[in-house]
Amino acid sequence: MDDEQQRPGHGPLSGFTVGVTAARRADELGVLLQRRGATVVHAPALRIVPLADDGELLTATKELVDNAPDVVVATTAIGFRGWVEAADGWGLGEELLARLRSVELLARGPKVKGAVRAQGLTEEWSPSSESMAEVLERLLDEGVDGRRIAIQLHGEPLPGFVESLRAAGAEVVLVPVYRWMPPEDIAPVDRLLDAVLTRGVDALTFTSAPAAASLLSRAEERGLRAEFVAALRHDVLPACVGPVTALPLQAAGLDTVQPERFRLGPLVQLLCQELPGRARTLPIAGHQVEIRGHAVLVDGALRPVPPAGMSLLRALARRPGWVVARAELLRALPGSGRDEHAVETAMARLRTALGAPKLIHTVVKRGYRLALDPAADAKYADA
Repeated sequence: MDDEQQRPGHGPLSGFTVGVTAARRADELGVLLQRRGATVVHAPALRIVPLADDGELLTATKELVDNAPDVVVATTAIGFRGWVEAADGWGLGEELLARLRSVELLARGPKVKGAVRAQGLTEEWSPSSESMAEVLERLLDEGVDGRRIAIQLHGEPLPGFVESLRAAGAEVVLVPVYRWMPPEDIAPVDRLLDAVLTRGVDALTFTSAPAAASLLSRAEERGLRAEFVAALRHDVLPACVGPVTALPLQAAGLDTVQPERFRLGPLVQLLCQELPGRARTLPIAGHQVEIRGHAVLVDGALRPVPPAGMSLLRALARRPGWVVARAELLRALPGSGRDEHAVETAMARLRTALGAPKLIHTVVKRGYRLALDPAADAKYADA
């Protein structure tokens, strides 16, 4: 296939592999990534307990119906809607709505406010910032000593929020909408962990703190936590939808990237900036070569490369223009044996995949090197 056939249609994430750990809205996130060219590996790190089967939510709902709180805090639109729908299924819908009409109802942001009003309710107050810190500040300013405050949760922990209210004298009732449980089939999670360890993914996305904690826990169970954390620290980009989601990773000493707006769309846009920005671009044999996760852009044309070829190319790119011995390249090959002929075979396939054979020079009896442009030699002389 020539350059003109390869050039059109690739997106900013073409050539990159992204791991998705989400259970809820995983399909939506996967489609957004694929539309931008990414290869997606999905392994839900958790599963959601169906609301109709959730005895804990039923118990909390009955308790609020029977014993009115002073304040109810609605934290997510989908969680609030799901709570009311589940109550309807249990025959408690009208009683719950009547109770919510009689209390001070706070909605965390415009989307939650919309869900509240769709149920015929009116919120007492809602911050435009969607910040739980602002909700907490308002409650503490009002005074919570001796007051009973119900908080609709949505699978996410609220670090410091509940503790601060209780420290100020409030009785806090938690309404656990959409609780998380371990996945029934752990095999996809293990495959994703293995892909992280072998650098088979370029980024790992997290949309909930419990999923991040679950993946770390599974790595610990397999005795791989240190290697998993090292991969995320040095090679695989951990991307979180927001700061609460990032907490378990930060507690493990990891830096993460997060969009300014805590939504799936901005998360994908952030990856579209970060991953190409991490790719290495080199001037080789008169071409611009950008080395991505499992593909290479040669003068803007996307060239998919087999895993063995990518391993060789990365080994050569660590010292651009320098000769790399066959023995060293053999060690770089995945699952390599002792036969240096494997290097020659993989190199031939790499050259074919790149579509420009002169990018890599054979140095007789020594090895191979990237044909770095002369003007770039000084820049990489001490690489």
